[in-house]
Formats: sequence, structure tokens, C-alpha cells
Amino acid sequence: MILRTSVALVLGALLTADVAAASDGFRPVTSRADFLELIAGKSLTRFGVRLSVRPDGQIEGRAFGLPVSGDWRWQEGYFCRAMQAGSETLPDDCQQVLRKGDTLRFIARRGAGDHADLRLR
Repeated sequence: MILRTSVALVLGALLTADVAAASDGFRPVTSRADFLELIAGKSLTRFGVRLSVRPDGQIEGRAFGLPVSGDWRWQEGYFCRAMQAGSETLPDDCQQVLRKGDTLRFIARRGAGDHADLRLR
């Protein structure tokens, strides 16, 4: 139960730390084409998390040993996703995406919420 809660929190953050940190050298990714170019053939990773965001709108991977699946779409300049980790369903969210080097920052609630940084590998 604790592991499931931890996974849900990490993925909720991921896909959600401090809004003020959004401008420290990160630049917005504003188009689906640019986003697809960045993720092509790569995984999004952070401690305990490895996700594949595929061009066909699917998300798959693992988080702290649990399977992760979901769907995504690019809508009005935002990465919008619906995800499940193990048996936990995460709330749908549209997130602003920013880039700095090989790091993508996902900011929840259309850029008004918490953020999570994932590395492109």
C-alpha cells in the first residue's frame, strides 16, 4: 500500500515540486512536432521511473516496479495525459512542457501546478 501511494505521488508529480522553478533556464516546448522530435526513440526517466511516450498516443513503462500505462495527446500547446500505475488511476492532467538540455520539465495544471523533471535517455 505504501509503495502504491509512493508511485501515485511520484507519477502525479511527474505527470506534477515548485512552480517558481519553471524559468531557471528551461524553454517551452510549444508544438506536438517539437515534442515528438525530442522523445523519438528515447525514454523519460527519473529515480525509479522509466516511461516511453510513443507517437501513437500511448504511454507505457514502470515506476518503482509497477507497470504504468496511459494515453496522451497534444492539446492547445499542452501535454495532456491519462495514466494508471498498477491499480491506481491518476487524475487526467494537461501539463506545460519545458526543456533544458536533455531534461524535460512537466508542470501540472497547464503550467500552474507542481513540476517534475525527467531525463531523456
